Amino acid sequence: MLRTALRTLLAHKARQIMTVLAVCLGVAFVSGTLVFADSAAEAHRAAASKDFAGIAVTVTAKESPSGAPADQGTSVLTDALAGKLARVPGVAAVRPSADGSAALSAADGTPLRVRAGANPAAGYVPGADGKDSRYPLAAGRAPANGGELAVDSGTAAAGRFRIGDKVTLATDGPALTKRLVGIVNTTDTRVTAGGTLALFDKATAQKLFASPGHYTGIDLSATPGTDESELARRVTAVLPADRAEATTGAAQAAQQAILVDTLTRGYTKVPMVFAGVSLFIGSFLIINTFTMLVARRTREIALLRAIGATRRQVSRSVLLEALLVGLVASAAGFLAGLGIAQALPGLLSTDGNALPRGPLVIGPRSVVAALGVGVGVTVLAAWLPSRRAARIAPIEALRTVQQPPSAARSRLRGVTGLVLLVLGAGLLVSLTGAKDASEENLQSALFGCALLGAALIVLAPLLAVPVIRLTGRLTGRFGITGRLARENALRDPRRTAATAATLLISTGLVAGLAVIGNSTGQALDRQAAAGLGADYVIGSRTTTTGIDQAAVRRVAGTPGVRTATAVADSTLFTGGQVRDISGVDPATVNDVMKLEFVSGSVRNLGPGRIAVSTTVARETGVTTGGRLAAGIGRNQGVKRYTVVGVYRDNPIARDALGARGEVARDSFLPGSVQRVLVRTEDGTATRTTEQRLRTAVGDSPLLTVQDRRQLVDEAAGTMTDLLHVMYGMLAIGAVIGALGIVNTLAMSVAERTREIGALRALGMDRTGIRRMIRLEAVAVAAFGTLLGLAGGLFGAWAVGSLANGAMDQYSLALPWGTLLLVCLLSLAIGALAAAVPARRAAALSPLEAVAES
Repeated sequence: MLRTALRTLLAHKARQIMTVLAVCLGVAFVSGTLVFADSAAEAHRAAASKDFAGIAVTVTAKESPSGAPADQGTSVLTDALAGKLARVPGVAAVRPSADGSAALSAADGTPLRVRAGANPAAGYVPGADGKDSRYPLAAGRAPANGGELAVDSGTAAAGRFRIGDKVTLATDGPALTKRLVGIVNTTDTRVTAGGTLALFDKATAQKLFASPGHYTGIDLSATPGTDESELARRVTAVLPADRAEATTGAAQAAQQAILVDTLTRGYTKVPMVFAGVSLFIGSFLIINTFTMLVARRTREIALLRAIGATRRQVSRSVLLEALLVGLVASAAGFLAGLGIAQALPGLLSTDGNALPRGPLVIGPRSVVAALGVGVGVTVLAAWLPSRRAARIAPIEALRTVQQPPSAARSRLRGVTGLVLLVLGAGLLVSLTGAKDASEENLQSALFGCALLGAALIVLAPLLAVPVIRLTGRLTGRFGITGRLARENALRDPRRTAATAATLLISTGLVAGLAVIGNSTGQALDRQAAAGLGADYVIGSRTTTTGIDQAAVRRVAGTPGVRTATAVADSTLFTGGQVRDISGVDPATVNDVMKLEFVSGSVRNLGPGRIAVSTTVARETGVTTGGRLAAGIGRNQGVKRYTVVGVYRDNPIARDALGARGEVARDSFLPGSVQRVLVRTEDGTATRTTEQRLRTAVGDSPLLTVQDRRQLVDEAAGTMTDLLHVMYGMLAIGAVIGALGIVNTLAMSVAERTREIGALRALGMDRTGIRRMIRLEAVAVAAFGTLLGLAGGLFGAWAVGSLANGAMDQYSLALPWGTLLLVCLLSLAIGALAAAVPARRAAALSPLEAVAES
C-alpha cells in the first residue's frame, strides 16, 4: 500500500500540483497573517521602546515640592554631580544626557515620520576622544553650536536631506530652522522602526530640554561583576534625597515593557481576527479539494478493495498520500507566507500613517499553524472522505462514482442549519436595542455573525438548488449551453456549495464591512458638520505640546480671519478611565463650536464647573447639577466638579468642557493651548488661507492646519485604514476562492470526459464547450455572492445598531457602488477561474473522450 500511494502521487502529477497549490495558498494565508501580526506588534514595541542595554543605573531629578518640573533651573543634574557619581565604587562610565523629542519636516515641508514616542532628540555629548559613542558619525561632523543639527541616516534618506541643507523642526514651541552638518548611525529601536532622530550640541540640547548647564538624566554603566541593585544603593547614598533618585536599568526596562505592552496590545487584534478567518477559509478549501479528490478516486479505491485491500489499508494509503502532499505544501506555503508578511507593511502603509518597520518575527505559533493547516487539515480532509469511500461495497462503487446523500443526512443538515440560523439571527436582532458599543456587545455581535456564517454554509447545499435555478434563468438565455451549465452546477449541490463557500465568506465580510464603513463615515461627516462652527482647526498633535501665544496672535491677525479662539486640551481622569477635556472661553465658544445641550448651558462654565457629553453622563451616571470626582492633566488628585450641563456627543468639544484657564493651569504643559479654532470672513476654506495659517504658525511639523473636510477624513481615518487592511487580506481570500473554483471545474471536467466527448460528437463546437464551463463557474460564483451579500447586509444592519447606540448621527447607508463592484468582481473571479478548465475541456478529442473508461 505504501508503494501504491507513492505511485498514485507520481501517476497524477497535474492533479497533485493543483492540490499542493490549494494547500500552499491556505498555509501562506494563515502563516503570513500570523507572522505579520507578530512582526507588526514587535515593530510597534520597538518604535516605542528605549534601549537600556549597557545602562546599569539612571539618575533622574525629582519634582520640586511645589510640583514644578525639576528641570526648570532647580535640577541637580549637572556636570558637578556627574563628576561626583564617576567616583562611586563600581561605576565604569558616566554619560549625562539632555533628551527630549523633536518633530522634523521633510525637504518638501511635510511632517516627517511624526509619531508619538518615535521622534527622540538629544544632545551630542562627546567623551574624552571627542566622540559620542552612542551616535557614530556616518558623514559630516557633530553639531557645534545652536544653529547646527545632525540626524540619523534613515531620517536623512526619508527626508531627502544632504549635508548643508536647512532643516525645519519643532520641540514644544515655535518652529526652528537649523543647518544639517552631520549624519549619524543609531541602534535606537524607536528610530530604526520608522522614527526620526535629531541631535544638537550639548548647550542647545540643555536649553531645549532642561535648562542651561543641566541635564535630563545621567546614565551609569557598571564595572564587571557589580550588581545593579547594589550600585543603585551606593549612588542613592550620594544623591540629595529630595532632589534626585536612582533607578536600575532592569527596573526601567520592566516598567517600559509594561507600558509598551499596554500601548501596543491592540495592534495584534485585527491581524489575529483575520488569522482566524484565513484559517477557516484555507481549511475549507483544503477539505473541499480532498473531498472531491477522494470522491473521484472512489472507483480506484473500490478496485483496491476488490483485489483484497482492507478498509484500514485503503484509508492509510490515502492518509499517507495526504501527509506527503501536506508536508510539501506546508514548506512551500510557509515560505510564501513570509513573502506576504514582508509585503503587507508596505501595502498597508499610507503617507500619513506608515507602519513601523522591523525584522520578520517567526514565532512558534506561525510554524505550528502552518503545519496544522498544511498537514493536520490535509490529513483530516482526506480521512473523512476516505473512510466514507472505504465503507462502500466494491461492486456498488464500481457501478457508480456518485453517492447521493441519504434523506436522513439531508434532514440533519437542514435542522442543524436552521438551529444555527435562528441562534445567530436571534443574537444579532437582540443587539438592536443596545445603547453602546461595549466590548461585551461587540463580542456578542461577532459571535452572532459567526453563527450566521456557519448557518449559511451548512444550509448552502439545500439552498443551491432553488438559488441556482433562479439565477439559471439568466444563463438559460445562452441556449443549450446555458441550460447544461445550470444542470451541471445542480448535479452535486454539496460540491457546488463547498466551492462557493470561500466566495460566500469573502463577499459577506467585504459587503458587511463596506456598509458599516460607509455608514460610519457619513455619520462622522454629519457629526463634524454639526459640531464645528469654525472653518479651520489648528492643533498640536499631543496634549503634551502646545501652541505658543505669539502664534495665536499671528493667526488672529492673518488676512481673511474673522475669529480665532484658543482651546486648551488635556485629559480628564474619572471613574478609572481617561477621557479628553477641552478648555474653552464660554463667551466665544459658540462662535466656533455648535453645541447642542440636553440640559444646562455652556455659559455656566467656570472654575470647578464643567460640562460633559451624553456618553460620559450615561457611563458615569452624572446629571446636570450633580458632582463628578475627577482630575485634570497633571493634577490627578480627586476633585469634585459641579456638572453645569450635558451636551450631545461632539468630536470638536470631545468628552468634557471646562474653563480654559483652569484646564490650561493643570495641563501637562501648564498655561498652554493645544488648538485654535478659526472662522474666516467669508466662511470658506481656500488653499491660500490655509497656506497663510501655516505660515502664521511657522510651518511647525508639530502643528496641523485642517479644514472641515480634512477633519472628517481624519476622524474616519481609523475606519478607513481598518477597511483597507481588511480588503487587502480578503483579496487573498478571493484568490483562494478562485482557486477553489478552478479545482472544482478541473475535476468536474475530468469526471465528465465521456460526457463532453458525447456533446462534441453530437455537434457542439469548442466555443460551446468553453461557454458551458464558464457559465457553470459564473453560476457557482453568483450563488456564493448572493448568499454572502444576504449574510453581510443582515450582519451590517444588526452590528450597525451598536454604533447607532453610541453615535447619534449613525444611520444605515448602503454603498451601492461598492456592493455592485463586489458582485461584478465575484462574477469575474468565477469567469476567470473557468478559463483553464474550459480550454482543457474544449481541447478534448471527441473519439478519445468517448472511448475513455
